[in-house]
Amino acid sequence: MGMGVGLDPPDERLVLLAKDGSLDAFNRLVERHQSAVYSLCFRILGQSQSAEDATQEAFLSAYRSLDRFEGGNFRSWLLRIAANESKDELRRRRRKDQAASLSAIFDRNDLPVEVPDPHEGALDIIERHEFGAELEQLLLEIPFEQRQAVLLVDVYDFQYEEVARLTGTSVGTIKSRIHRGRERLRNLVLQRPELSGAIRRLVRVREE
Repeated sequence: MGMGVGLDPPDERLVLLAKDGSLDAFNRLVERHQSAVYSLCFRILGQSQSAEDATQEAFLSAYRSLDRFEGGNFRSWLLRIAANESKDELRRRRRKDQAASLSAIFDRNDLPVEVPDPHEGALDIIERHEFGAELEQLLLEIPFEQRQAVLLVDVYDFQYEEVARLTGTSVGTIKSRIHRGRERLRNLVLQRPELSGAIRRLVRVREE
């Protein structure tokens, strides 16, 4: 099964070809969605190298799991994988940071102290809205789980139920995280009045 030159087949067609063993078809899916996947990973992790690593792992995981994709929106499915890979990358990064902190402690011949947990644990999304660098930095200043929920719902239009399934929590928990995350963002923006318009676009009123 091949693809005609110059054609731009939809995701559904490329997925079917990739499932039949076409590496070219999967590579076209990668080219089509890599910017969105990287954007999500970067907004979750806040570091370009970590985001690149998570993006690569997301596509590898998607390729290995392609037979389990049963249809629907391929982009959303891919973004959910990217969110999970970002979570795993964040955990790896924290372990490295903790190991480096402990190593520095022992190198100074000090007694070991408890390394505090930097807060939360995992994440998800894609590219559609462009934020300014300052607003994206503010997003990184709110707790991870709140940031994840706000991004997935307010930026990427995931439904509460989808985010709950993705994170293994309840709809009520997701709504609570979004509420707290929005409030934290609003408080941060009060200190940066030039971002007030951007935050209104991000934290829009949704039907409950």
